[in-house]
Amino acid sequence: MFPMHTFIDSDLLSRLGSLPIESRVPMMGNVAGKHRSPHRGSSVEFAEYRKYVPGDDTRRLDWKAFARSDRFYIKEFEADTNLRAYFVIDASGSMNFHSPGQETKIQYARRIAASLAYLLVNQGDAAGLSICTDKLHLEVPPSRRAAHLERFFSTIEKVQPSGETGLVDALHVIAEKISQRAFVVILSDFFTDTEQLSDAFQHLRYRKHDISLFHLMDPQEIGFQFDRPQRFVDLEDGTAIVAEPNLIADEYQAALREFMKNVRDKAHDASADYQLVTTDTPLEPLLREFLTARLPKAKH
Repeated sequence: MFPMHTFIDSDLLSRLGSLPIESRVPMMGNVAGKHRSPHRGSSVEFAEYRKYVPGDDTRRLDWKAFARSDRFYIKEFEADTNLRAYFVIDASGSMNFHSPGQETKIQYARRIAASLAYLLVNQGDAAGLSICTDKLHLEVPPSRRAAHLERFFSTIEKVQPSGETGLVDALHVIAEKISQRAFVVILSDFFTDTEQLSDAFQHLRYRKHDISLFHLMDPQEIGFQFDRPQRFVDLEDGTAIVAEPNLIADEYQAALREFMKNVRDKAHDASADYQLVTTDTPLEPLLREFLTARLPKAKH
């Protein structure tokens, strides 16, 4: 499949291939596809009747309805369309963090983005990429072509996280730049001002995008397990302090809980999917649960 990229697991993709990636909101695309559109069309799923007006396609007249009511009615159907996905990867310095024996947050983000992008293109939808730091906003436009995946993969492979986050500004740019409704997948540790982050989420929501967040954290960032004094370095601005972990653990855990709750609440306020994920989480059950949760609920 793509053997040169270590973050691609062909066996995993084969096992997940039977699960479609569904949109939670109606989409607008430029080719016929499998996702609901806000417009009416002539696909196989019936939506509603409306009264006939001169100029309507007479082939869509419902003659049974005419026999019952002596009035002309047109059958309307849900129009289907293709899905455009944008993967937004935070490439700030903190995404390079990892505890002993774990992969970095950027490596984990690569595996999620690459796997979902492959599944999207494989089902005929488009995948695009946006990588952001405070100095860089690199984009790969969305495409449905299989050959496009190599560019997608090569771009994320070259990402070297550094500096402070530019996520908030990037999300505002994306919200304005994407003219049609899209599936926006954000992969980040979200170490930024949560009020500014909320504004960016609401901007995406206002533009009617389907938003999913993968909040990536290292197990040590959550567990804060240390057995000796440590020198803690901010990977974004380079500042450092030496501290005794046991003396600051309670304060750290309280601040962390408040931070994670704020991000989760801001996501939910914007009707976004939210997954808090540690980088020791096996990828297959994570993605399987994510895809299954997005499947349309059965109507009774």
